[in-house]
Amino acid sequence: MKKILIIILIPLIAMASNPIKITWESLRDVTFKKKWNAKENMFVLEPSFGSKVMALKGKTVSLTGYMIPVDVDANYYVLSANPFASCFFCGQAGPESVVSVKFKNISKRFNTDDRVTISGIFVLNTDDINELNYILEKAELDL
Repeated sequence: MKKILIIILIPLIAMASNPIKITWESLRDVTFKKKWNAKENMFVLEPSFGSKVMALKGKTVSLTGYMIPVDVDANYYVLSANPFASCFFCGQAGPESVVSVKFKNISKRFNTDDRVTISGIFVLNTDDINELNYILEKAELDL
């Protein structure tokens, strides 16, 4: 009986620790509507996440993209579907094409447009207008 239980549990434990590989295409399952923000006295884009994106909430995911150092001293980076010259910040893509990266531990500095794969806990943001809609928390660089 113990052998059967071990045979069943080992694959389940391995599956739980492996991140779900996602693509930028899957992050397009979101729509945006303009909403007035009285506190900031301006319109903001409010996301409405689709079922594909909602299914990823709180899961450990892995995503490949281009690194954009926003504040190197604060270790604040953004992972983008596109290189910096055509990223969201330059008006060439939508907010669904960038993910805020909150590293668990960071041991290196990244350069603009370094192509990397990052794993972390996928968080959805609808409330904080000073943060991106997608966040990878406790992120780590995949080797």
